[in-house]
Amino acid sequence: MGTVVSLTVPVRPGDGLQADLDRLEAATAVVEDQFAALDAQFSLYRPDSEASRIARGELTLLQASPLMRDLYADAVRWRRRTEGAFTPERPDGLLDLSGLVKGYAIDEAGRSLAALGLHDWCLNAGGDVLVSGSPAPSPAGASPWLAGIVDPADRRTLLGAYPLGPQPPARLAQPPARLALATSGSAERGDHIWTVGLRGPSGPRHAEFTQVSVAAQDIVTADVLATAIVAGGRPALDAVTAHWDVDVLAVARDGGLLATPGFRAPSAA
Repeated sequence: MGTVVSLTVPVRPGDGLQADLDRLEAATAVVEDQFAALDAQFSLYRPDSEASRIARGELTLLQASPLMRDLYADAVRWRRRTEGAFTPERPDGLLDLSGLVKGYAIDEAGRSLAALGLHDWCLNAGGDVLVSGSPAPSPAGASPWLAGIVDPADRRTLLGAYPLGPQPPARLAQPPARLALATSGSAERGDHIWTVGLRGPSGPRHAEFTQVSVAAQDIVTADVLATAIVAGGRPALDAVTAHWDVDVLAVARDGGLLATPGFRAPSAA
């Protein structure tokens, strides 16, 4: 997937150092194995991957693995739900599930961490974040994780930090808590997201937004909808905010910001 993955696990008061190290080593190994396996299967940059074999016509989708077919079916459902803004096919017809696989990988890693008995952790894969529990669990009340959102015009600075997980009292009236935040855009990797219906007289036009961040209850929804808004522009943004219980922060090409109330709250500043 060509991205950096980091795992943060707070030290629990009363735990021994060796117990913490053993738990971290086991969790790190699980996450590394899951991302490596999915990358080997779905990366179009690896000529030996299953996705590359499909792209070269050596394998049909009907002959592909159950996981490949299941994720393709999920991608088609998302295309229908987003009215075509999210799609598993590139403009040249090539099947590319990368817009869905990273979210799936993060989600699966999170399930494995829970199966290992870990409650408090933050998993970050290239800026897409999934959390569980709190960075500072306490009998007096857990605090949320803060997911920073980089300014696409100056990647040394942050536009803000969105609280994930346990909500402070001022936000308790806004259930449910968001556990995931995903960011899509062109600031880091260029215009790698194909746009929908954005063609001018001389060819495809640039996307309306250079960066879109979506906070949701799960990482797949956050990741897919962030990609859909970048691809579909303002119509997709309006549809997402009308039909999904999510928060959105969109950065326009002129630097203007469009934000739902969750991103405008003081705790997200």
